[in-house]
Amino acid sequence: MCGAVRFTVSCDLKPPDACHCVQCRKFSGHYSVGTDVPRSAVEISGAENVTWYYSSEKVRRGFCSVCGCSMFFDPPAKEWIGIHMGAFDVPTETHAELHVFVAEKGDYYEIGDGLPQYQRIP
Repeated sequence: MCGAVRFTVSCDLKPPDACHCVQCRKFSGHYSVGTDVPRSAVEISGAENVTWYYSSEKVRRGFCSVCGCSMFFDPPAKEWIGIHMGAFDVPTETHAELHVFVAEKGDYYEIGDGLPQYQRIP
């Protein structure tokens, strides 16, 4: 939002997924939509303004320490990093392809877009 953290991605984006797990809901304020990008294809400028915290033993989340914008989902043991779709400055030319962790979704909304829904990650 504020521009203190910027990133570029040097590959085509995979279709994003919508995660309804408790951690994503608490981190984002609703459910979270993001895409997984190979680490080697992401360049972050202003990385000193990213605050990381572990939301579980296997995953850390990154947000801008200046404005609080949630940006990254990072499982350090994986070859990729997740980027929240709302963090992109430009049109992404992608469309969500599925919903995961729907058993944990909030009770205040329904999923009605016709995309596949999974209890966990397929």
